[in-house]
This record gives sequence, C-alpha cells and structure tokens, in this order.
Amino acid sequence: MLNFDEQLKILVEAAFKEDIGEGDHSTLSCIDAGANGKAILKIKQEGILAGVHVAEKIFKLKEPSSKFISFKKDGDAMKEGQIAFEVEASARTILECERLVLNCMQRMSGVATLTHQYVEKIKGYKTKILDTRKSTPNFRLLEKEAVRIGGGLNHRFGLYDMIMLKDNHIDYCGGIEKAIQRANAYMDSKKLNLKIEIETRNIDDVRRVMSIGKVDRIMLDNFSPSQIAEALIMINGKYETEASGGINLDNIIDYAKTGVDYISIGALIHQAKSLDLSLKAMII
Repeated sequence: MLNFDEQLKILVEAAFKEDIGEGDHSTLSCIDAGANGKAILKIKQEGILAGVHVAEKIFKLKEPSSKFISFKKDGDAMKEGQIAFEVEASARTILECERLVLNCMQRMSGVATLTHQYVEKIKGYKTKILDTRKSTPNFRLLEKEAVRIGGGLNHRFGLYDMIMLKDNHIDYCGGIEKAIQRANAYMDSKKLNLKIEIETRNIDDVRRVMSIGKVDRIMLDNFSPSQIAEALIMINGKYETEASGGINLDNIIDYAKTGVDYISIGALIHQAKSLDLSLKAMII
C-alpha cells in the first residue's frame, strides 16, 4: 500500500496532465523561462485551513528547488485577510501550479470546516464522526485527508480495506446469516485480516446478527435515536456500533446521546462548500 505522499504524487501528476496538457500556452507566450516569482496564499473566508502540506508538495513536485514558507498549518482556524503561506519559484511554476493548489485547498478547507462543525457539535460525547465513500472520484485521498484535518475519522478508504456487507450485498446473497458466513469463509480462504461490518435495517436484523456473531461492527442504518438506544441494549458492547442515515447538524446530538460508537456522515464531503482562497503574485 502506497503512503499518503506517494498517492499524492500520482494524483498531482494526473492533475497536471489534465490541466497543462501539451503546455500552458498563456504562460509560455508571455513569461520568460528565467523569470522568478513569489506569491502568497491569501485567506478570504473564515473556516478551518486544509491543504497546506498538499500545496507544498505540488510546488516541490513541479520545481524541487522552490522555497515554501508556511505561516499557518493544516487544521488551524483561519480568518479573512490572513496569509497561509508564501512560495518562491520560477514565475512559470507558480502560474502552472496556481489553479491546482487553489482547487485542492479550497475544496479541502470546505470539507475540514464542515467536519469541524460536526465534531464540535458532539464534543463531550464518546461518539466519533466518520466519513464515507461518498466522495469525488480520483479526489478521495484529499477529501478524506480533509476530514481527518477537521477532526473526523476515516472510515474504510475503498472496497479493499474492509468487508462491509450493506443491504444490497445481503439481498443478493440471500440474507444476513448467509452473507456473514460467506464473508468469514472468504476471509479464511484468502488468509485476510479485515474487519467485517454489517448493515442492519431494523431491530429484527440486529437480533439476527447477534445470533450468529462473527462481525466486528454493526451499522444501524436509518434508525431513530430511540431505536438505536434499544439496539445498543441488545448489542451490550459486544460489537462496535455505527449510526448512519438522515443524521445532520440539527439532530446529531440526539444520536450522540445514545452512546453509539460512531456516526458516519456522507455530507461531510458531498455537502461541503469550497472556501474562498486566492494566490496573489508579488513582484520581486
């Protein structure tokens, strides 16, 4: 498994190929190859800053000798008018990296800011906030990193790092018991060591899971807080528990009060709004 920076390199190289293509003709036509430049990242909106590390990596991948000075770090609270970082490199490098840096940081800061709001809302409760796979294709790496920066936890990254038996798996397979048995047999045959999570849609589903066991976490999907409280009594701490479905900033406290271990919220990513940042050139 590649580490974060190795995966980031692949993402950035693909993004450069998409954006620059055969060449940045706007820049090539009017900027001398030897011209040096400096730029600052100006914050134009309040929130949680995310993507500073990513921005530095983007500039360094394009021009290893570039100089990057950060004044704020990922996870810092930010206010309009503040400066996040300063970069010095060739003017061509700055212009070619500008949009990619801003796209990443604006999106990541929006996700981190929304995640932080959820985390702060249930501060003091044992429940932890999880993201989901409801992410932008080929940008999941940075959206999930933004969730982490905002104080949330990452659920599985993809289909390969956890067995998660959802409603469609269960229905296609022929029932909860059969799905659990087959998942465990598959793990044994492949010599895998993955967690198994199963989705339940009602109290009877929970009862059926408890009768067979062999899972690590039970998802309580679209349960009301009172139904979750009932399910938690039945589960009695034997398995990790996760609430999901229809949970938002208005009702999340009611769910956290139940004592459920995790709340997974797709909205952390797919409902987040990008924040306003700008990269401004400085004459040197």
